[in-house]
Amino acid sequence: MSTPKEDIAPSSPGWGTWPSPLDARTVARSSPRLEGAQFAGSRRDEVWWGESLPDEGGRIAVRARGADGSVRTLLPAPWNARSRVHEYGGGAWAADGDVLLFVEKSDQRIYALAPGSMPVALTPEDPRVRFGGLSVQNGRLLAVREVVDSPVRRDIVDIPMTGASGAGAAAPAVLATGSDFLAHPALSPDGGRIAWIAWNHPDMPWDRAELRIAGLGAPAGAGRAITDGLSSPLQPTWLDDGTLLYADDPDGRWNLQRHDVASGTTTPVAAADADTGGPLWVLGSRWFGPLEDGRIVAVRTHGGDEVVVLAADGSARPLPVDVVAAAAIEDSSGTEVLVTGTTRDGTPALWLIDADAPESAVRIAGDTPPWPAAFTPVARPVTVDGPHGPVHAFDFPPTHPDAPASAPQEPPPYVVFVHGGPTAHVGGAASGKIAYLTSRGIGVLDVNYGGSTGYGRAYRERLRGAWGIVDVDDVVAVVRALGAEGRLDPDRVAIAGGSAGGWTVLRAVSGTEVFAAGISRYGVADLRLLAAETEDFESRYLDGLVGPLPEAEARYIELSPLTRPEDFRTPLLLEQGTEDAVVPPSQSEAVRDALAAAGVPHAYLLFDGEGHGFRRAETIERALEAELAFLGAVFGFTPRDVPPLALD
Repeated sequence: MSTPKEDIAPSSPGWGTWPSPLDARTVARSSPRLEGAQFAGSRRDEVWWGESLPDEGGRIAVRARGADGSVRTLLPAPWNARSRVHEYGGGAWAADGDVLLFVEKSDQRIYALAPGSMPVALTPEDPRVRFGGLSVQNGRLLAVREVVDSPVRRDIVDIPMTGASGAGAAAPAVLATGSDFLAHPALSPDGGRIAWIAWNHPDMPWDRAELRIAGLGAPAGAGRAITDGLSSPLQPTWLDDGTLLYADDPDGRWNLQRHDVASGTTTPVAAADADTGGPLWVLGSRWFGPLEDGRIVAVRTHGGDEVVVLAADGSARPLPVDVVAAAAIEDSSGTEVLVTGTTRDGTPALWLIDADAPESAVRIAGDTPPWPAAFTPVARPVTVDGPHGPVHAFDFPPTHPDAPASAPQEPPPYVVFVHGGPTAHVGGAASGKIAYLTSRGIGVLDVNYGGSTGYGRAYRERLRGAWGIVDVDDVVAVVRALGAEGRLDPDRVAIAGGSAGGWTVLRAVSGTEVFAAGISRYGVADLRLLAAETEDFESRYLDGLVGPLPEAEARYIELSPLTRPEDFRTPLLLEQGTEDAVVPPSQSEAVRDALAAAGVPHAYLLFDGEGHGFRRAETIERALEAELAFLGAVFGFTPRDVPPLALD
């Protein structure tokens, strides 16, 4: 999409009113999610990847690039490769030669799709059972099985693939069990051992977990731990029958470790002051991949992401790939790797890279933004001193090719973006959503508050027992620092976030006088209600973030914004999905009712069929336009080309 320059020159100097080539419809359809990638096909000369299709209700299709460069869709509508294990899913498909194996969203059964055939179910029908983290290893289909019962049970299982030949669905065989949660199953090359990651309530996997190992011939059980349970190991990968490579953070940063099973010794591999690892929110996440000659391609994160090749001597050589956030090493073969991540212009992309010829990298998926590059802001890294230590953020100022001569003299309004998790991380990628605002004359401040990953264990543990305090203090510190520098208008600052970020929004607008407006997407408003209603994966998360119940109940009451509804004095836009099982609509609706009772201007948008995170193009489009209209109503400008939003 291109627009003649004369049609986009600002005719009004007002912040927020600049004309922009980024309309909500284009932005909503410009950045599909990528859901894993693998070398596949009978000769492993094809690349398969999962991709969300916003115009098809956000369903996940699996696509393939053949050896000749042609691209085709393997998984047709209405099939949808999406797992609901832990509600966040992950690892919803895998390749076995030219056969696609996938979890169908509607019934959570595993199906096999052979060329020229229709999908065939491999697992029995059972509405309680979900699968995720699929992988094919040594001719076996491994998965994490979740049985939603009382209590919830999880195992690592081996799925018989005989059903793909018409023999019918068969019951899986349990390979590992005995923990509340399991992830990352890995078979040794000889098929004699299995390794996996395990953890138990009340810990989350980034708090404490174990790397476990067991012989396949023994009865299924918990195996034996080869880590001490005080760190957070990730992604066990067998280098040979007796050597495991994995990521772990016993020294405060996720770095690679090599473990010799026979001797029991563990040796660090190319340690750095950066993280090769991240929060295990979705199954199947991968941060490194060994090459055939012994080198390793790995992600390193400190602020932004970098992809490096690690040699046998521990030296690191960066791969010149334009990825700054959400980088993953999806698969490796010979000297080639598949890398996914988000580019500087905010586009998710998939690259095929030869470590020996990185200059010939092929961008397989992910187009450049369909608007002129001059409208995409460049991230400015920011670090300020906060009351709990340094705070990291990225500043995206208003950006327009014709703005310098016509911009107002006063500082611009800003929106502070607060990510979810709260263990997520932003890496300086200018998403379409960011450019949608900055191209109109509204700045964006993307904050990695204390609790974020990407800066080591000490930084993410800053939030332990202090959720709703440290995160709010940190975003306030960044706003005040930029206000003191004259970069933003301190009277026109909004704060926006979803899920855990929505909690920070509600805490910030009800507990400080810094923000003139708030946008909460499926935000947490009542901690006791969240603990009672959320799914099992996060049901004890608050033990670490706030404190265990019932001992800490008074603190839950004290911190929850709904405890003091009279503190809601700031205009709010609330957005919620009807099918959200993590933060149910009851939370947003309680805030709505409190705002209505207090006479505070607000709007509540409920999106039918959406869960925890919006996937449908029409939802994203409506939310973008509503948020811009809301900012205009509160900050006193009339944005172009969006319908007004009525505030109650």
